[in-house]
Amino acid sequence: MLSSRFERVTVLDRDELPSDAQTRRGAPQANHAHALLISGRMALEELFPGLTAELTAKGAIPWDPGSDLLFHQMGAFRIPYDSGMLGVSLTRAFLEFSLRQRVCALPNTEVRDRTAVTGLVGGPGGVTGVELDSGEVLAADLVVDAAGRSSDRADRWLEKLGFSAPRVDTMKIDVGYTTRLLRRKPDEGITDTGGLLYLMASISPDDKRAAAAFAVEGDRWVVTLGGWHRAYAPVDPEGFARFAGGLPAPHIADLLARCEPVDNENAPRYTFPTSRRRYFEQLRDFPAGYVALGDAICSFNPLYGQGMTVAILEAVELGRCLDRVGAVSKELTGRYFQTAGKLIDMPWQIATAGDFIYPETVGPRARGTKLTNWYTRQVTLASHTSVAVHRVMLEVQMMVASPSEMMRPAMIARSLGAARRSPARNRTTAKLANAPVP
Repeated sequence: MLSSRFERVTVLDRDELPSDAQTRRGAPQANHAHALLISGRMALEELFPGLTAELTAKGAIPWDPGSDLLFHQMGAFRIPYDSGMLGVSLTRAFLEFSLRQRVCALPNTEVRDRTAVTGLVGGPGGVTGVELDSGEVLAADLVVDAAGRSSDRADRWLEKLGFSAPRVDTMKIDVGYTTRLLRRKPDEGITDTGGLLYLMASISPDDKRAAAAFAVEGDRWVVTLGGWHRAYAPVDPEGFARFAGGLPAPHIADLLARCEPVDNENAPRYTFPTSRRRYFEQLRDFPAGYVALGDAICSFNPLYGQGMTVAILEAVELGRCLDRVGAVSKELTGRYFQTAGKLIDMPWQIATAGDFIYPETVGPRARGTKLTNWYTRQVTLASHTSVAVHRVMLEVQMMVASPSEMMRPAMIARSLGAARRSPARNRTTAKLANAPVP
């Protein structure tokens, strides 16, 4: 996005970047299951034409989220249907490597690894470059901070230049998960009748577990088990299998039983104590020459699979803001952060409302959270039997439709009616008997 709008782009990465699709030190979460939402894939395809075909030719798995994703939630599976949407399932490391190859091929772009930024350079007018750990000062018209959660250092750097740091909201969720890789036979599905991806989330206060199994490149399954508030899966093979055996549906346990593991070592675990949002859009004085994106603005609960897609969409919006404003300025920074804030609002609200299902969650609670969660439960129950409800729910989750679609009167009526027909209705009602309806 930047290379088509600037004469020269320099990418700085403190990691030693691998020469193939391997996990790097700065992204330990890359070992685990990652979801590229449909809107994220579509945006990447616009930035890198032909990327989807290239990824699938090299082993990424094409899938339809309506029919190939088995989503077990609140005691039953969502009803399948052919959505016509195209997704690709692959590991985070494979996606990163493929994108890095594309970026390195750009004629005006230089990628410098093993290079750390130690500060911002500038003054009251804004940011004019960065200082590197070598002492070198690299001048820039625009500095894009994509350094992830470690970007809280930028708050101190901005304050040294005379700018205010953004307000920060933090949600204590204590998420953690463990991942094992299994060998996958060609054309093998989760079940005998198919399924290339599997997700399990209970949406119930008394069950904090989550599970995912994705078919990925290299004829493998990536299986991730864990949950909220320290409901972690064990790292040893036996404990991992026991955790899977206790899940409300048998699919993951069956997959572990019939598929050969890639190795029998202890599996990697990733913990994520807090999600965090920085409200740059609320600043009164925007620093010209500095913007942030991805986890540098908002690090979402990874169990919702929103992070990569939101970062991609932010990059697209930055390009649009550059085209509208036409020059690097405070106006550009302000417009971009306002746009990014609106983009983040929906997935942040969905994630934080979902986190508050659990009484252990600590953080600022938005007004109407109880009502939102009650209605979400009804929509989820309705998705067990209604294709129309599942379609809207899925399109919102894949960020190809506005959440306002869920609130149309016809959708509300359809959801409340179909929820009564869910095969899990009675079981769910019994579990939630003590939860007040707002």
